[in-house]
Amino acid sequence: MSKYKDKERGAIVSLNAKWISWTHTAVAYTAFLSALSVGTYLHYHKIVKNEFYGYPDEWFPSVSATIGDRYPERSFFMLFIAMTSGPRFALVALWYLLTAKPGKALPKFIAGVGIFRTLTCGGWTYVTSTDDHDWHDIFMISYLVATIPWTAGCIALSPPNPAAIKYRKYLASAFFGTIPFMIYFFIQHKIHRVAGAYTTYAFFEWSLILFDVAFDAVTALDFDTFEIVVKDVKGLSKGVNVSSKPTAVIEKEKGKATAGIFDVTFSWPEIFDTVAEVYYGFVFWSMLTGLGVVIWYFPLWYMGISGYEAFVMSTIGPLILGVKSIRSLVIRNLRVFHFLSLGGLLAWQAKDPAYKLSTIGVGVMVSCLSWAATLYSESVHPVRLESKILAWIVGLILSSAVKFAWQTNNPLWPIMHSANGGQNGIGLVLAILAMLRFTRRAPLNTGTFGNDKQNGSSLLAAFGIGGLFFGLHSLLSDTSTMILWVWEGYPVRGPLSAPHGWFTLAAMTAGLLVGISYPKLVSTWSVYGLGCIGATILTLYHNWFGYYGALTTAFYLTAIAPPMIASASKKNPAVTFGVGFFIYNLMVLFHVWVVAYAFVPGGPLVREHTDWIMATMMVLIGAGVFNLASVNSRHRETRAPPPRSQHRKYHTLALGIINLFFIASAIRRFPTNDYKPYHEDSRIITAGIWTIHFSLDNDMWSSEYRMRDLIKELEIDVIGLLETDSQRIIMGNRDTTQFLSEDLGMYVDYGPGPNKHTWGSALLSKFPIMNSTHHLLPSPVGELAPAIHATLDVYGELVDVFVFHSGQEEDPEDRRLQTEYLSKLMGASSRPSILLAYLVTKPLEGNYNTYVSDISGMHDVDPSDWDRWCEYILYKRLQRVGYARVSRSTITDTELQAAKFVVPKGDEERVQVAALDGDAVARDRRVKEHEVPEGWRFPALFRGEGVRGHRYHVFNEPRYYKP
Repeated sequence: MSKYKDKERGAIVSLNAKWISWTHTAVAYTAFLSALSVGTYLHYHKIVKNEFYGYPDEWFPSVSATIGDRYPERSFFMLFIAMTSGPRFALVALWYLLTAKPGKALPKFIAGVGIFRTLTCGGWTYVTSTDDHDWHDIFMISYLVATIPWTAGCIALSPPNPAAIKYRKYLASAFFGTIPFMIYFFIQHKIHRVAGAYTTYAFFEWSLILFDVAFDAVTALDFDTFEIVVKDVKGLSKGVNVSSKPTAVIEKEKGKATAGIFDVTFSWPEIFDTVAEVYYGFVFWSMLTGLGVVIWYFPLWYMGISGYEAFVMSTIGPLILGVKSIRSLVIRNLRVFHFLSLGGLLAWQAKDPAYKLSTIGVGVMVSCLSWAATLYSESVHPVRLESKILAWIVGLILSSAVKFAWQTNNPLWPIMHSANGGQNGIGLVLAILAMLRFTRRAPLNTGTFGNDKQNGSSLLAAFGIGGLFFGLHSLLSDTSTMILWVWEGYPVRGPLSAPHGWFTLAAMTAGLLVGISYPKLVSTWSVYGLGCIGATILTLYHNWFGYYGALTTAFYLTAIAPPMIASASKKNPAVTFGVGFFIYNLMVLFHVWVVAYAFVPGGPLVREHTDWIMATMMVLIGAGVFNLASVNSRHRETRAPPPRSQHRKYHTLALGIINLFFIASAIRRFPTNDYKPYHEDSRIITAGIWTIHFSLDNDMWSSEYRMRDLIKELEIDVIGLLETDSQRIIMGNRDTTQFLSEDLGMYVDYGPGPNKHTWGSALLSKFPIMNSTHHLLPSPVGELAPAIHATLDVYGELVDVFVFHSGQEEDPEDRRLQTEYLSKLMGASSRPSILLAYLVTKPLEGNYNTYVSDISGMHDVDPSDWDRWCEYILYKRLQRVGYARVSRSTITDTELQAAKFVVPKGDEERVQVAALDGDAVARDRRVKEHEVPEGWRFPALFRGEGVRGHRYHVFNEPRYYKP
C-alpha cells in the first residue's frame, strides 16, 4: 500500500505506478536467475555441455540450455514468466497513458509493439525448440526484431526526465553493442568449433537478458508521477518539464538519439506513397537484374555468342525521348507506359526460353524509358524528384535484402516459379497496385530541357550515369558479391555472406542518407577520392581489409547517386539516360569479356583485367562528378529551402524496416545444422563431382532445389561443384552454394572469387574444413583453370580434397601444364586424398597417365570405366568401396559421379590400405552389393527407372569393391 492514499479525493487505495515497474523487474529476473540456480545445482554438467564440448572446456550454461527442457528449472522459469506477464501488460499500458498525445500515432504504435513483444516472449518460452524448432525460432526472431522499434520508440517518447533518458541510452547502447560480440563467439563455436567459445557466448547472451529487463525497469523513474487509480499528480503526461533543463534542450537530445525519425507526423496517404514508390523501385531492379541471367542461358547452351546477347541493349529505350513528339507522348501517358513495362514480370509464364527473353527484354526497355521520362517530368519540382530518386535507390537496397532472404535469387525473376521459391504472381499483383499509386500525380514537365550552362553537360552526366549504374548493379545488387571478391578460403580471415552481408547493406543505407542530406559534400573531389581509394582496396586486397574497401565503395556509390541522378534528370533524357545506359551496357559487356575472353572477339585484349573495369567505372563516375562540381560552382546558395514534404523521413523509416528485414533474415539463415555425415558409424565418406551449369536447368529454371534433392538423396558428404561462379551482371549476381550449404547442412568453400576470372569451383562438405587454398593453374592461351585444395577433418583424420576444372579441349598446351601443376600438388600431400575434377581426357590416354601416376600417387576410382571424358574421381590412401554414375535429368548437361571411401582408423588399418596402393588386382576387385555392409551401399532409390529422371546409368547400378 502506498503513502499516497487520499480519501478526500475519493481514493480508497492508491499505489504508486513505479511499483509496477519494480515488480516486473523483480519477477522477470527471478524467472531467469531461479532457473539458472536450480539448473546449476541439479544438472550443471548437462546444461554446460553442447554438441561439441562439455565441462571443463565449457563451464557456464547458455540461456537456452538453462531454461530449456530439463525439469524442474524449466518449470521455475515458466512459472515466473507467467507471473511477469501481468506487470508486463500493465507496464505497456501505463507507458501508453504517459506518452499519448492528441494526434500522435507513435505512442499507439509503440504500445502495439510492446504487446507484440510480450506475446512473442510467451511464444518462445512455451514453445521450445524441442516442441517445434521453426516456431520457436520465429517467436524468438520476432521478439528480437521488435526490440529495436520498442527501444528507439521509448527513447523518442521519453518524458523530459534527464535521468531516465540517460539510462535508456546507456542500456540501449549496451544491449545492441553486445549483439556483435555474441554473434562472433557463436560463430567461433558453431563453425570453427573453438573450445570455450560457447561459454563466452553464454555470458553475452545473459548480458542481453539483464540489459533488456533493465531497460524496461527505467520506467520506474517516469511512473513515479502516476498513482493507481490512476492520477497524474505531476502533470508529466501533459508534457510539463519538471527538470532544470529547458524542454528544447531535452527534445534536441531525444531527436539526436533517434535521428529525428519519430518526429514525423504520420499520414496514411504519404505512407502508401512511400511503400508504393519503394516497391516499384524494387520491381525495376528485379527486372533489370533478371534480364542478365535470362540472356546468359543462350551463350551457355550455344557455348559461344548466340545472337540473343543483343537484348543486353534493352536498357537504351530512353534514346527515343530525344524526339520531342515521342517525349511528349510518353510523359503525357506515363501510367500507360509504366503499366506496359510490368509485362516483363510475366516472363516466367513463357515456356520457350526465347519468348521468355523477349518478354523481359521489352519490359526492361519500356521500364527504363518510363523511369527516365518520369524523372525528367519531375525535375522541375525538387521534392517530387528527390522522392522518385529515393524510390529508385531504396528499391535497389530492398532488392539486395530480398535476394539475401532468398539466398541470392530474386522471387520475381523469370527463372523462378513456385517449385523453386518464386513468388511471381503475388509480386505482379503488388507491382500493379504500386504502379497505380506511383503514377497518380500528373506530370509536371513536358516541355524543353533545362539551360545547358545552368545544369552542366548532358554528355558528362551520361558518362556519370553509365558508371554509376554499372557500379550499383555489378557490386551492390547482391550483398555477397564483394564479400566473395575478398574470400580467400579457410581458416576464415574475412567476412561471410551470412551474416556479414548486412554490413554492405548498412553501408549502402548510410551512403544514401548522407547523399540526400549533403548532396554538395558528396559531390566534391575529396569524397570522390575516398571512393577511388575504396575501389582500389577492394580490387587489390582480400579478407577484412579488402572488405573495408568494399564498404567504402558501397557507401560512395549510394551517396553520389542522388545528386548525380538529380542532375541528369534536368537535362535531355535521351542523352543522360539513353546514352548513359548505352555506356552502362558497354561496361556490362566489358565485365563479361574479362572472363569469357576465350569465346568472344577481342577477348584476349582484356583478359583478366577487372582492375581496368574498376578504373573505367571510377573514371566515368569522375566525369559525372566533374559535371556536378561545375553545376555547384554556378549555384552559390549555401542552403536550399526546406521541403514541405516529409518524404525523407518516410524513406528513412522504409530503410530502417528493410534493414530490420535483412537482420531477421540473417538470424533465420544462421547455421543451426550439426553437419553430421550420413554414415558416421561406418566411417564412410561419400564424395561427388558435378558440373552444375551455373544453376540454370535445360528449361531456364533456377535449379538449386533440384540439385539439393539429388545431393541429399544420394547421401553425399563431400561434393565438388564446377561452373559455379555466377557473381556477374550477366549471371544475376547469384551464389548457389549459399542455398545448398545452408539447406544441406554443409561447410562451403566458394573457391576463387569473381575477380579471379574463372567459371568457378566450389566445395561443400559435411566435415569441417580445416584449411583451404585456391589455385589458378597455368593457362597461357585458354580460360583460367580454378582449383581448391582443402584439408578436411574426417572422423578425426585429416583428408585432402582437390576440386579442379581443367581448360578446354582446344588448348592442349594449357591442359598439359595444368596436369603437371595439379599432379605435383597432389603428390606433395602425404595425407589420404580425393580428387573431384573435370579433366578433359580419355581414360588411360594422354594427360590421364600423369594424373594417375607416381607423380601424384593417385588411383582412378574405376580404371575399367572407359566411357569418361570430363568428370573423374581419383584417390589415394583410402579404401574405395563404391562408385556410381547418376543421370542428370534436365538439371544440367553433365551427370553426377559419386564414390564411397572408408577412412582408415588406427595404424593397422592404415597399413592395410597402404598395401593396396601397390596391388591393383586386390584394390580393384569388384563384388556384389550384398557382399558389402549396408552402410557402404548407395541408395536403392535410383535403381531401375529411378526418380525425377535420375537413375544409375552407364553400368545401370553402382559398383562395389572389396579386397
